[in-house]
Amino acid sequence: MSEQQRSGWLKAYDVRGAVPGDWDEGEAYRIGLAYAEVVRPLGPVAVGHDIRLSSPAIARAIVSGLNAGGVDTLEMGLCGTEWAYYACAQPGIGGGLMVTASHNPKGDNGLKLVAWDERREAVRAITREEGLLEIEEKVRTRTLRTAAEPGTSAVWDPTAGYVAKLLDFVRGVDLDRFAEREGRPLRIVANAGNGGAGLAVDLLRAHLPFEFIPVYWAPDGNFPHDVPNPLKNEASNDATRAAIAEHGADLGVAWDGDYDRCFFFDEKGGFVDGYYVVGLLATQLLSAHPGGKIVHDPRLIWNTQELVEAAGGQAIRSRTGHARIKALMLAEDVLYGGEMSAHHYFRDYYYCDSGMIPWLLVAALLASGDRKLSELVQASQAKYPCSGERSFAVSDAEEAFALVIAHLGVTDSDVDRFDGISLTFDSWRMNLRESDTEAGQMRLNVETRGDAAAAMARADEILEVLAPVRQ
Repeated sequence: MSEQQRSGWLKAYDVRGAVPGDWDEGEAYRIGLAYAEVVRPLGPVAVGHDIRLSSPAIARAIVSGLNAGGVDTLEMGLCGTEWAYYACAQPGIGGGLMVTASHNPKGDNGLKLVAWDERREAVRAITREEGLLEIEEKVRTRTLRTAAEPGTSAVWDPTAGYVAKLLDFVRGVDLDRFAEREGRPLRIVANAGNGGAGLAVDLLRAHLPFEFIPVYWAPDGNFPHDVPNPLKNEASNDATRAAIAEHGADLGVAWDGDYDRCFFFDEKGGFVDGYYVVGLLATQLLSAHPGGKIVHDPRLIWNTQELVEAAGGQAIRSRTGHARIKALMLAEDVLYGGEMSAHHYFRDYYYCDSGMIPWLLVAALLASGDRKLSELVQASQAKYPCSGERSFAVSDAEEAFALVIAHLGVTDSDVDRFDGISLTFDSWRMNLRESDTEAGQMRLNVETRGDAAAAMARADEILEVLAPVRQ
């Protein structure tokens, strides 16, 4: 079956699309019903939703579908994606579904689906390879069955356990050292972008000796300051920088809407690319767990590989995407995984990603150490400068790949097709790949050995080469 005949919401590792248009509450009900039949969870399924205006109704429809399929549900209400992961890993829980479209446009919504894998004793993502295609097939062909005995639904608040789990990552760290040394608490500008992150930070801040300066704090699915996505929303980023300057903050943190991604600004207001955060966190975690394995995506690699090796760890490459990284982490018992897109995964968080744990770790590093964030990443930024991810639409991805290969004069044997195409030269490398979540979109990343201007120039050069297929 061609992709054009598939449902508009089917993606590589989640559900995502326009509401209405690609899917709606009726489709959500059927997805819940199909999940019950395909996944057959061994216990109740926890359901949460983000701040999008369509999310509560879709969550209710999902619950209705699961119940009709004979599955009990636990409704968590407004929360973040990582709550579904936490919930799924709790004793007796069979799965988790989170209604969210993350950083997609305002009119979109989506679903992230997981289940408890009893055999592997781990949280398993429901992807194309792990049941999502079968769910889509049942929904599209209406081959759905209701159970003779419907499931029941109850409200569930896992807040206390969730907060305790997050704080475990900084337990034992001398977080008061900064105040003793500087005469004031560590000061953090926190920009929730009117997404859900503020709700989680408010739960944590009572347990931490830090001072928080909130920006765009109230959850609001109208997105009064545009969709929360620090990779694209420069106006919101400017608000973060302004607050850092005004308050003399030591750190700036921002999140996307469902706060499964976490972004950093240093004490000067400089945006710290997620690539360098991966190396920083890998080094930090390896200091406590020598010899651990670190997973990274293939878009930018040199800095991560070098730092992991220097810290005595083992760097492992994965295709981009949370489901693929989680599967590899579980198979290899990986300590930490990081993507340059600001997804961070932790063995001690059920091999899943969290947008709260990264800033807790960085804040603990700053609080207990003597170096500023800009100082912690400046060597990596200088040694391996990058272009920043360039995103654009194309009419034909394969033609785009062919144009780049022809322009650079390489042979097929020189092309790494592990995830999109990667090309490596003596002084620079690049990766060009299709987006898994946004149809027709491509992502370009370039890094060099010590030449920031060349990184930008090479990226501009590739974009010019792709002009015939760019839309």
